[in-house]
Amino acid sequence: MTRPNQVWSTDITYVRLARGFAYLAAVIDWYSRKVLAWRLSNTLDSDFCVDCLEQSLRTYGTPDIFNTDQGCQFTSDAFTGVLKLHDIAISMDGRGRALDNIFVERLWRSVKHEDVYLKGYVDMLGLQWGLAEYFKFYNTERPHQSLGNRTPVEVYHTASGGGARIVDKFVERKTTLKIGAAPVSCATGAPP
Repeated sequence: MTRPNQVWSTDITYVRLARGFAYLAAVIDWYSRKVLAWRLSNTLDSDFCVDCLEQSLRTYGTPDIFNTDQGCQFTSDAFTGVLKLHDIAISMDGRGRALDNIFVERLWRSVKHEDVYLKGYVDMLGLQWGLAEYFKFYNTERPHQSLGNRTPVEVYHTASGGGARIVDKFVERKTTLKIGAAPVSCATGAPP
């Protein structure tokens, strides 16, 4: 990666609350590690993921490539339709390969260890407020060792000091990768 908005990715993680779980989705720019948008939901439907994606596109334009895992939220027509509408190349990780989306997985580790586990949120409202503060801190104040101890916002806006050493599997800008396995049903976890 050589610049911001070249590759974005997303994922979902869960946050345990006093009664049940909340589901957190975020879109991240790979070059700068900047969190472009995030959303919470109390269900695992695709709506909050699509909303997060659309907010990122409205605010930051379009990336060349968008990477996800093969979760049903990201293989849904609603989600992939937005990517296709904007002519964004779709990249999907291999099944069971969490490290293919390492930047978002690393984000989840930071969010949980630096905020969620320390604060023990009880409800969605408290979690919403707390995460708003955390993501502002993460983007604008928290130095990242992989960015030369600069912040994601600084790297994103200057377009220098970011990137990653990842084998480029995209020969051209608008290549669509095929999914290697059948989609999985959100409700059952089994093929539809």
